[in-house]
Amino acid sequence: MFLGSHTITMDSKGRLAIPAKIRDALMSACEGRLVITAHTEERCLLVYPEPQWLDLLPKIEALPNIHRKARLAQRLLLGYATPLEMDGNGRVLLSQPLRDYADLDKKLLLVGQGKKLELWSESGWFEWLGAAGEGEMPEEMLSLSL
Repeated sequence: MFLGSHTITMDSKGRLAIPAKIRDALMSACEGRLVITAHTEERCLLVYPEPQWLDLLPKIEALPNIHRKARLAQRLLLGYATPLEMDGNGRVLLSQPLRDYADLDKKLLLVGQGKKLELWSESGWFEWLGAAGEGEMPEEMLSLSL
C-alpha cells in the first residue's frame, strides 16, 4: 500500500529517484517493474506496479469505445502507458511525452494512492489543491466519517 507524499527532483534528462520507502515497497510488489501513464482527469501521471496495471488493462480495453469519454480514457491510459524498470539505485527515466503531458519540471511530488501512486509537478499539485474544494460532493462521500 502506497501512502504519503514525497518531494523528489527530476534532472534535465527526465531521471528521478524513487524515495527509499516507496522503492522498497515497489521492489516487494513488482521487483521494480512499473507502468506509468497519463491520468485521465488531471495533468499528472499514474504510477502502477506492473501487476496492478496488468489487472487494470483488460478493464480499460473492455471500455465501450463508441462512447467519447471512454475512448478518451483509452487513448490517454493506453497511449501514454510506458513500462519502466527501476535501476539499481531506484531511478527511472520518464519519456518526454510523459513529462509534457503532466507539465513536469525539476520539482515533483509523488503521492501515494493505495495501490498506485500519482506523480505531479509541485506547482501543479498546489494549484490542484487550491481548486480541490470546487464542485459537488459525490454521494459515496456523504457516508464517510473521517
